[in-house]
Amino acid sequence: MKQRKKIERHSLETGLIHGKSISKKWDFSHHLVPPISSSSTFRLESAKRGALGFAEFAHHAGKEPIESRAPIYIYDRLGEPNKEILEENLAAAENGDIAVTFSTGMAAISAAFGCVTGSGDEIIAHNILYGCTYSLLTNWYPRYKIATKFVDMKEINNIKKNVTPRTRVVYFETPVNPTLDLIDIKAVVDVVKQVNKSRHKTRKIFVIIDNTFASPFCQRPLELGVDFVIASLTKNICGFGTDMGGVVIGPKWSYDVLLLYRKDFGGALAAKSAWPLLVYGLPSLPTRMRQQMVSAQAVATFLESDPRVKFVSYPGLKSFPQYELARRQMKDYDGKFAPGSLLYFTLKGKTPNVRHNKGEKFINYIAKNAYTITLAVSLGHIRTLIEHPSSMTHSAIPLEDQVKSGLEPGGIRLSIGLEKPSDIIHDLAKALDNL
Repeated sequence: MKQRKKIERHSLETGLIHGKSISKKWDFSHHLVPPISSSSTFRLESAKRGALGFAEFAHHAGKEPIESRAPIYIYDRLGEPNKEILEENLAAAENGDIAVTFSTGMAAISAAFGCVTGSGDEIIAHNILYGCTYSLLTNWYPRYKIATKFVDMKEINNIKKNVTPRTRVVYFETPVNPTLDLIDIKAVVDVVKQVNKSRHKTRKIFVIIDNTFASPFCQRPLELGVDFVIASLTKNICGFGTDMGGVVIGPKWSYDVLLLYRKDFGGALAAKSAWPLLVYGLPSLPTRMRQQMVSAQAVATFLESDPRVKFVSYPGLKSFPQYELARRQMKDYDGKFAPGSLLYFTLKGKTPNVRHNKGEKFINYIAKNAYTITLAVSLGHIRTLIEHPSSMTHSAIPLEDQVKSGLEPGGIRLSIGLEKPSDIIHDLAKALDNL
């Protein structure tokens, strides 16, 4: 394979299109686009080569020969070319050492927790999380005697107050799903670093962030000292609503243990899903996000100015309560402010019940009449999507706990796509007029 100019001389944004100058994962020097891999198993020329492949799997640390030649592929769940080239590019996108992909975002979350916690350990998590993550921590992890404390991490002291010798993970999303509240990443990292100074290295607390809402284009938590970043590849990175996937990006030492977890627990990303993520999902992320943020700003400004709307949460608005924090930690590859493409808003009403009913009526009108807005879960797609978190994506959280943690029962989540912003605003205005 011919060597191209080194990526270090060019921007990371360009690197998302062209990848590494040399990859030993596949020799595709005559292919402009990497060919799709569709074989679940791989031919081995001899028993000796097969044995060597198994011996080398997930034993990268200190093994120079493995780094110096192409890998021996055995079986898709262990690794294959499309996944591994994608992983190289995802690690670069987040400015991390390594990346390991999984079949879904939840599989990635399970892997990250599974690799650093064990029976008797404890997780400290923000008090608002994606509903499936909440369910994982409250319905399943107690069976393994892994407890979770839910605290409001907007108040940094709550972390230090709740740390115990059992604590192994501090976990949160930022922006938070669905409220778009921000957690100060650097402040959390600083608190955990202080705590870790007095702990044995085998009991270190890891900071893990779900970066799905921001995407690596808008925010790179590893640069702020976070240990692991998780993302659902299904969302912004795919961008087209066609494929599911998840990824864990972290330090080099974690590569083998993440690979072993994927091998033993399953949840491997399908090669046929890795290919579109590699070829047109990740490379188009910056272009899509730039336009979606322009549209999100216009839509947020419109909603904020409408007297029928109680409040709008969008990090790009100057009225956003954490606007200065947003400007500090949400930045694109050029260091410019990048507030993302998601909005959260509530309609006016005297009581939560009234606001809930109005929100439901609004969404139902959109579902039946809007051209540019689709009632559907997920986010980060080229189509604008709307949903009601309280009864949909966050329904695993009991209603009383939603209210207690600040999740508005009438809140509406809007993921802005690539439609012309004036068309999105037109459909929103029609829905407001029909309340």
